[in-house]
Amino acid sequence: MTKNVRFDLFIRNEREAELAERSDRLAARFVERSAQHDTEGSFPFDNFADLREAGYLQLTVPRAYGGEEASLYELVLAQERLARGDGSTALAVGWHVGLLHQLRFTNAWPASLYERFCQEAVETGALVNHLASERATGSPSRGGRPETKAVAAEGGWLLSGRKTYSTLSPILTCFTVSAAIEGTEETGDFFVRVGPGVRVEETWNTLGMRATGSHDVVLENVFVPEDQVIHLSGAPRKERTPDEGGWLLHIPACYIGIAYAARSFAIHFAQQYRPNSLTTPIAELPNIRRQIGEMDIALTTARTVLYSVADRWDREPERRAALKPELGLAKHVATNHAIAIVDTAMRIVGAASLSRSLPLERMYRDVRAGLHNPPMDDAVVNGMAQRALDEVKQIMK
Repeated sequence: MTKNVRFDLFIRNEREAELAERSDRLAARFVERSAQHDTEGSFPFDNFADLREAGYLQLTVPRAYGGEEASLYELVLAQERLARGDGSTALAVGWHVGLLHQLRFTNAWPASLYERFCQEAVETGALVNHLASERATGSPSRGGRPETKAVAAEGGWLLSGRKTYSTLSPILTCFTVSAAIEGTEETGDFFVRVGPGVRVEETWNTLGMRATGSHDVVLENVFVPEDQVIHLSGAPRKERTPDEGGWLLHIPACYIGIAYAARSFAIHFAQQYRPNSLTTPIAELPNIRRQIGEMDIALTTARTVLYSVADRWDREPERRAALKPELGLAKHVATNHAIAIVDTAMRIVGAASLSRSLPLERMYRDVRAGLHNPPMDDAVVNGMAQRALDEVKQIMK
C-alpha cells in the first residue's frame, strides 16, 4: 500500500485501497501530459488508452457483464484521485463512468441495449455520454425543450440538430441525445451510433478544462432504429427507479482532486523555497502556516461532506430521494472550497504561480469550470432554503 493511500482516512478497506492506487498510477502518467494538452486544447487520447488498458472504463459496469460494479463511494474515491493528475481527463471520463452508475440503478435503458453496451465497454473500452445541452436551451438542468428534432421514419427515426458541450466527442463511438418529436409536444431519448450524418465541429476553446473535447456534435438526418429508442415521453414508461442524482457526485470529486493537487504543490514549494532574506523555508513563516491550515480546513470540510453523502447514498437506498439537497450541497461546498484552496495555493507560491511553467495557473482555470457544472449554486441554495421552509412549517403546525 502506497503512502498516499495509507494516510488517507477516507480509504476504509482493501478494495478501496486498490481502486485508489490504480487512480494514483494513472494520475502520475497524466500529470506529465497535462500541460501540453492544456496548451494545445488537444484531446488526451493517450490518457484514455491508459484508462482502457487499466480497466478503468468498466469501473461502474455491473459484475454480471464483467465490470467492477463500483459503489458511489468508490466512484467518488477513484475520480478524486484521478483528477489529482489531470482535471480534464477526470471530468471527461467521469461522465462515462457516472452515467453507467446511474443506469445500473434507474433501469432507464431497454435491457437488451444496456446489456449490449456494457459488454462493449468491458470488451472494447467503448465510451458513452448523454448529449443534452444546446445553445438555445442552455443547461438541460433548467428544463428547456430541445431544438434537436426527431422525425418518424420506416423502422425508426431521423434526428437532426446540434448539441453543445459534448464532452468526450472526439472519442465517442456512440452517445444518447434528447430530441423533440416533430409536430408534437413530446420528446424522446435516443441511442446514436457514430456514422453517416454525425460530425464533430471543434468549437471547444475555453479558459479551463481545455482537454475535455467538449465540442459541438451535429446530427443531419441520422437514422436511429426502433430498438435504439430509449424512451418517448408520450409512450407508457416501463417500471424504473427515479434518478436521484447520486452519480453526479463525480463532478465535485473532480474539483476536490484538482484542489488537493494545488494544495500539495504549494506546501511542497513552501517547504523548499527559502529566499535569501530568510534563514528557513517560507513554510516556517506564521502567515504561510496560517494559509496552509486554511487550505486543509477547506479540503477536509469538502471531502467530509462529499464522502459522507456518498456513503449514505450507498447505505440508505430508501432515503435517496430525501438526500437530494445533500447531493447538491456536496457539489456546492466542493466546488467553492476548491476555488478557495487553489487561490490560497497561488498566494503561498506568489507571483511565480502565474507562470505557465508551473501547474497552478492551469488548476486555477480548471476549478472555475465547476461553477458551471450541475447543479448550479443558485439551485442548490434555493433547494436548501425550500427544505428549511418546509421543515419549519411542519414543525409549527
